[in-house]
Amino acid sequence: MLKLEKRPAPSALMAWLSPLLAVLLTLLCGVMLFAALGKNPLTGLSVFFIEPVRTLQGWAEVGVKVAPLLLISVGLAICFRANVFNIGAEGQLVVGAIAGGAVGLYFDSGEGGGAGLIALVLLAGAAGGMAWAAITALLRDRFNANEILVSLMLVYVAQLLLNYLVHGPLRDPEGFNFPQSRMLSDGFLLPNIVDGTRLHLGFAMALAASALAWLFLSKSFAGYRLQVGGMAPAAARYAGFSSRRALWTSMLACGALAGIAGTAEVIGPIGQLTPSVSPGYGFAAIIVAYVGRLHPVGVVFSSFIMALFYIGGELSQSRLGMPSAITGVFQGILLFSLLACDVLIHYKLSWRK
Repeated sequence: MLKLEKRPAPSALMAWLSPLLAVLLTLLCGVMLFAALGKNPLTGLSVFFIEPVRTLQGWAEVGVKVAPLLLISVGLAICFRANVFNIGAEGQLVVGAIAGGAVGLYFDSGEGGGAGLIALVLLAGAAGGMAWAAITALLRDRFNANEILVSLMLVYVAQLLLNYLVHGPLRDPEGFNFPQSRMLSDGFLLPNIVDGTRLHLGFAMALAASALAWLFLSKSFAGYRLQVGGMAPAAARYAGFSSRRALWTSMLACGALAGIAGTAEVIGPIGQLTPSVSPGYGFAAIIVAYVGRLHPVGVVFSSFIMALFYIGGELSQSRLGMPSAITGVFQGILLFSLLACDVLIHYKLSWRK
């Protein structure tokens, strides 16, 4: 029978190459999936992975999806490196969108706006995400509650709060009873960085966040202390480092980045608060963080792959008649492939009688 045996020395090279192998396995599974659904596999892969980047407009749309995924995955990479399993970034994104959107609607009188007020809206979004993340950090710190369950359950609370607000206090009185806020004026929207496209300043902010996170984790003593405090609490206590500080720092940083991501969606491509501010960016960013090997630079490339899944999924629905769940299927295949590769890096299959 086949059994798994632990390898004496896992390959460091394969550990870094396994995300690439996982992407290749995802492509192979995609070929089989399209064939099983009666579609031409080459046409399906072309629509899914090549069509989105054929034009400048396509690249810009991919960038629009990269922005929230990259912001959130950078924060999650910090959390996971500190051994804090924050699964509720989706809720922090939603509350950040609520806070930033509400501040924007309060100050938006149809005139004015500008860089100062946009910065204020983004700060409000960051504060909202931090406040929502702080609930999980407090319950973990004071009562040793499991942060996975707490952060995940808070996602549903955040979504219900958003639904209440867009159906009630923040609903557009001239919106024909649709559950949405009024549109923000141009002075409160993020400027586009490529003319004629929807690619907004949030993309540049995400790249800047990735660079700053890399500097923090790899070049600063505070980042080193955070990683040691999370991954080796006993060693951290011996060295005088605080695992408590690692918990709060990582959770608040992730909450702030997720809140900014949500606010950037509201004052970016959407332009208003709606019940569907996010199509699941907070959950998809978990896969992005692990495919990027929890590295602030690695997640830049993995967020691009995940953005292709979103755009390619939309194109395959309109051009090939694929179901709306196709994006989630590809996300699941990628995660499963990565987990399988990681298992085989640390274990080998052996035949025993």
